[in-house]
Amino acid sequence: MKNQINFTQTMKVIPAIFLLFFMQATFAQTTTTRKNQEQPFVLGVIDQVQSKELGETRILNIYLPEGYNKNDTLHYPVVYLLDGSADEDFIHIAGLYQFNSFSWINRVPKSIIVGIANVDRRRDFTFPTSIKEDKEKYPTTGHSDNFIAFIEKELQPYIERRYHANASKTLIGESLGGLLATEILLEKPALFNKYIIVSPSIWWNNGSILTEDSELLKNGFSQETEVYIGVGKEGLTSTHIPRVMEVDANLLAEKIKNTKSKSVKVYFDYLPDENHATIMHQAVYNALKMLGN
Repeated sequence: MKNQINFTQTMKVIPAIFLLFFMQATFAQTTTTRKNQEQPFVLGVIDQVQSKELGETRILNIYLPEGYNKNDTLHYPVVYLLDGSADEDFIHIAGLYQFNSFSWINRVPKSIIVGIANVDRRRDFTFPTSIKEDKEKYPTTGHSDNFIAFIEKELQPYIERRYHANASKTLIGESLGGLLATEILLEKPALFNKYIIVSPSIWWNNGSILTEDSELLKNGFSQETEVYIGVGKEGLTSTHIPRVMEVDANLLAEKIKNTKSKSVKVYFDYLPDENHATIMHQAVYNALKMLGN
């Protein structure tokens, strides 16, 4: 009787073991199949350009919009993003342009985003200063002229040769990048026709950039140009000569609003719920609503 019970129990266990083995084999096959289906999620391309103006190779992170085809004849606006490294502003700014270009939103056209990866942003984004303490604290600063020459003579021509770019060019810069964008706006305004300037470091050289004259301010400036200036609740700068970020941004906006040109539009945006660390994303989102197509 005992042997008969053991035989019966064994016969009951065998199907269970077989079923368990089958389930494990099926799971292993499914897992293997899923692994074989995994593919990298590609957001854009990494390009590079050799710069004689800077004496170095610069990395470019480039987002190409949905439907972009190198063999097509369709051309797109180009957005040049300062602080455009993958671990800086490139990913979320590319996302804002993708989102706002969806057909059911249609705030901006599909655009190429060129993120300029940083090497030394203090060197590239600042002009020479007369403030001794800042020169000692930031010894590599003061070479924005070379970086602007790189953008004008090398980067823009390279992008226009290699990618389907149309005549629309936007520049985005925040903090020291906003200072550089302001310098380009005042000194070479025709380089871009849209400027998104966020929390610009106007404090550099004790705000001397606010005293600059510019073709942008004259009656003869005819290029259609739109300027967005956004700033958060940021307060005093931690510099040798403290300045108030909100006041400086407002002074810049007022300076541009006083232009005699009828081709220049300025939008000033105060975001009291944001600070210097958090403002970039919300400000660019607002800028895309204000500047539009």
